[in-house]
Amino acid sequence: MKTKPCPKCGADVPIYRNPVPTVDVAVLVPSQDRGVPGVVLVERANPPHGWALPGGFIDYGEPCEAAAVRELEEETGLKATLTGILGVYSDPSRDPRMHTMSVVYTAVADLTDLQAGDDAANARVFPLDKLPALAFDHPEILADLRAVLDKANPGR
Repeated sequence: MKTKPCPKCGADVPIYRNPVPTVDVAVLVPSQDRGVPGVVLVERANPPHGWALPGGFIDYGEPCEAAAVRELEEETGLKATLTGILGVYSDPSRDPRMHTMSVVYTAVADLTDLQAGDDAANARVFPLDKLPALAFDHPEILADLRAVLDKANPGR
């Protein structure tokens, strides 16, 4: 086990290699014509580039739910109501920067204030059947979302 010296006492402190906790939020947007619903995505301004669900890193001492609401508002200007957990995604290769694990929430929000913010270059709604090139493992996450919606609304 690797260690590093404690900055106060100099004793060896173990260094743990754990996945970094993150959150993502799938804001569902009902279809205007009873077709396929949409989802809010942000275009990332920083690498890795591409479109993604709004989300980010959980701050130390911050509950996952609070991080999800905070990240969504920072990146899109939206104040959301979380409606559930879609899943937890933890494949070590899901983020090319490091091993992360994400708690992915579903949410609803008033889209009046939708605008890119923080590290987002753009923010907009895409129908679930017409998604742009996605970053990370977000194609898998959105396929899972679509499967849940299809199961809940058969024959839609």
